[in-house]
Amino acid sequence: MKRLIQASWVIARRDFTAVIFSKSFIFFLLGPFFPILIGLAAGGVGSQVAKDINQPVIAIAMAQAEVDALITAHHGLADQLGSGNLPFLAPLAKRDQNEAGIAQLLNQGSGGKNYMGVLSGSLDHPHFTATPTDVARWQGTVGLILQHARDGQAKPARLTLTNIKASDSERNTSRLVTAQLAQMILFLLTMLLAGMVLSNLVEEKTNKIIEILAASVPIDAIFLGKLFAMLGMAFIGISVWFGAGAIAVMMTDVNLPLLATPAVSWPLFFVLAITYFTTAYLLLGSLFLGIGGMASSVREVQTLSMPVTMAQLLFFFLASFTVTKTGEPIELFAVLFPFSSPFAMLARAAQEAALWPHVLALLWQVMWTGLIIRIGARLFRRNVLKSGRMRVKRRSLLARLFKRNHPV
Repeated sequence: MKRLIQASWVIARRDFTAVIFSKSFIFFLLGPFFPILIGLAAGGVGSQVAKDINQPVIAIAMAQAEVDALITAHHGLADQLGSGNLPFLAPLAKRDQNEAGIAQLLNQGSGGKNYMGVLSGSLDHPHFTATPTDVARWQGTVGLILQHARDGQAKPARLTLTNIKASDSERNTSRLVTAQLAQMILFLLTMLLAGMVLSNLVEEKTNKIIEILAASVPIDAIFLGKLFAMLGMAFIGISVWFGAGAIAVMMTDVNLPLLATPAVSWPLFFVLAITYFTTAYLLLGSLFLGIGGMASSVREVQTLSMPVTMAQLLFFFLASFTVTKTGEPIELFAVLFPFSSPFAMLARAAQEAALWPHVLALLWQVMWTGLIIRIGARLFRRNVLKSGRMRVKRRSLLARLFKRNHPV
């Protein structure tokens, strides 16, 4: 085991250095930025429409004169700040302005008119009721509208705030969005980066370098070293892309959508996301290494890798389908099947707070990675190195014949 680890480290360091300091790696890092820029340009066309559709609505439960003053102040601020930066104001009917009517409006969730909050009381003693997230986001804007509605009064009104808890169904729905988005990012990164393992092995097979390495270190160490070298390259690429994205967000002041906090909390969710990306990459990369070991040309690689890529897409669809079926047999199958397990378990982390299933799932995925590497190394030894031994035998036979016919 010690020799295997040392040999794997040597191979990993060699491959990692060769890839990182190559010119093609720079273009590899720049590659994803072009579709992202095109997507941002295309998304900007419909951003205003989406903003109008998703613009929040605040219900007003006040006297008619005060409602008119608020709407007038809203129109004046919209001319200065833009209507997209202000919530809509919707006056309530008389029958809905009591406490029971307001509570019913706020408990509708996404139904009805989808009120984000309720502004009640009076201009002198206003009361804003909403969820903690909406209160923190909109209390300044609501206070600004109130101050303009009370134009001419020097003393500003004190806005009373009331936080209401989101319902369980609303919280679960928000966590489903977090789970689906995390699955999508994990799948795209895995499919984008795992192909580097395949191309690296095929290139060294073509140049006969792999046979020189195989004569020096065990095949398992070659496969393991190449996997972790490409994994290190993948983390560098992810760091560059996410860093560039964070800089772009800060420079353009883009308002990112607020995602619900995962059940395991955000710090632990990020740790699990990195861990599951590692296992998903190692599982798919080890399978690609086995394919590269059996292929003798780039054309064969493309032919053999296409079914694997399509199958991985089906496994991702399986994990996505089971997001809303936690605990059901099909979701348990997605958790146990190694190639869909990282996606299914990451979705679980967004919806359930239990940690012990993640420990078992990670051990299960690591075990399957080792098994696939062992099978791939055996196939490579049988299909490639056997031909090398046959060539040695032929050369030795020719040498014996030559010595017999031409004795020294």
